Amino acid sequence: MKRIPMTLRGAEKLREELDYLRNVLRPEIIKNISEAREHGDLKENAEYHAAREQQGFCEGRIQEIESKLFNAHIIDITKLTTDDKVVFGATVGVENLDTTYRQTYSIVGDDEANLKEHMISINSPIARGLIGHKEGDIVRINTPKGKVRYKILQVKYC
Repeated sequence: MKRIPMTLRGAEKLREELDYLRNVLRPEIIKNISEAREHGDLKENAEYHAAREQQGFCEGRIQEIESKLFNAHIIDITKLTTDDKVVFGATVGVENLDTTYRQTYSIVGDDEANLKEHMISINSPIARGLIGHKEGDIVRINTPKGKVRYKILQVKYC
C-alpha cells in the first residue's frame, strides 16, 4: 500500500485518539452492552442495539486509525535539510498579489488538513504550487477559482 505522509503532530493526534478509543470508549461500550443485555429480550431492546451500533463505529475507527498509522510515512520537519524551500510540514506565509490578502498555511498530510486551523493538504493546489519555492518567490497557482499569484513572505519549519 502507498505510504501516506504525516507530520509528527498528526501521528501523535491519531495515537491519542486510538488510545482513547481502546482504553476509554471501548470498555464503556462493552459495559453498556452488558447492562442492556440485563434488560431482557434483545430483539426489542433499543439500548442494546444502540450500544452495538456504537461498538461497530468504534471498532471501525480503531481499524481505520491503525491502518493510517501503519501506512504513515511520519516526517519530522526539524530533521530535514530544506535549503529554505517550502517542503512538507513547513508553515508558509503568503500574500495573494491580486487581493493583497495575507495568509499563513501549514502543509500537512491529507488526514491532518483543516482549513479552519490553516492546515492544508500536501495534495491541495496551493500546497503543490508552493512546494520547492523559497521566501520572496512569486508563484502562479491554478486554483478552483482560476490562476492566482502568491508571494511567499515567510517559510518556517516547526
